[in-house]
Amino acid sequence: MRFGLFGTGPWAHLAHAPALAAHPDAEFVGVWGRNPDKAAELAGEYNVRAYADQDELLAAVDAIAVALPPDVQAPLALKAARQGKHLLLDKPVAFTNEAAAEIVAAVTERNLASVVFFTRRLFPQIADFVADAAATGGWTEARVDHLGSIFTEDNPFGASAWRKESGGLWDVGPHALALVLPVLGPVTEVAGMAGPRDMTHLLLRHASGTISNLTLSVDAPPAAEREYAQFAGEAGVRPVPDAPWSPTEALSRAIDQLIAAAAGGPAVELDVRFGAEVTAVLVAAQEAVTSGRTVVIDSAR
Repeated sequence: MRFGLFGTGPWAHLAHAPALAAHPDAEFVGVWGRNPDKAAELAGEYNVRAYADQDELLAAVDAIAVALPPDVQAPLALKAARQGKHLLLDKPVAFTNEAAAEIVAAVTERNLASVVFFTRRLFPQIADFVADAAATGGWTEARVDHLGSIFTEDNPFGASAWRKESGGLWDVGPHALALVLPVLGPVTEVAGMAGPRDMTHLLLRHASGTISNLTLSVDAPPAAEREYAQFAGEAGVRPVPDAPWSPTEALSRAIDQLIAAAAGGPAVELDVRFGAEVTAVLVAAQEAVTSGRTVVIDSAR
């Protein structure tokens, strides 16, 4: 499958480009970026072409891999899907329900394959845990604490304008939701409050009646950083396991799933439909935090 990479930021360097270049069933065709000089630099590292025009790269590939901010990714993904290209997107797929729904419709109409890169969910240890937890059932609660700081000298994401503006809710919130939604089911109500240093606290009611509690930040004090998740219920208390951090391996699995689905293989769990469900919860959470009231999600996807 011929892939074009759109984006030249840290994630493109750390995950997308090396995974595309190393994958035995992917042909890394070229790079497009909003900064032509950065696109040329990244393309040169992998001996592929830097494209100055989005449409020209789209015409040369079967699929796109995107490492761009959500508001840039969404219209590109829609354009690509309407041209019949398979989609390997970053999370969140979009900032609005309308944009996410348009992408889902375009993919569905053309029977395209899609994967959203929820990094940790693609680690085998965590994928197996989530599948087992969903099959076990009987859960009464879940808790996810996802607190870190991207604003340190050694963190390449600290200069990300969209992360500074949208914070942990939109950056690490998708990862938390990618854990709880498959186990507890769709979300019907969201309540939330925001505290200092981008600290966002969410209570989610799922269609089953179960409640999940999410604490999110990308600007936590270093001494307060933590990443922990657990489910509790009839089976006891089960923490989500740790897994070695290897984004290139995770992206390689995403490429495997995309290629297999495009060839008529198994449906992808973390596809744009799931991505749209995550976006719907984030939109409701943003409204809940801003308005100070509980927000009902009209139709759980």
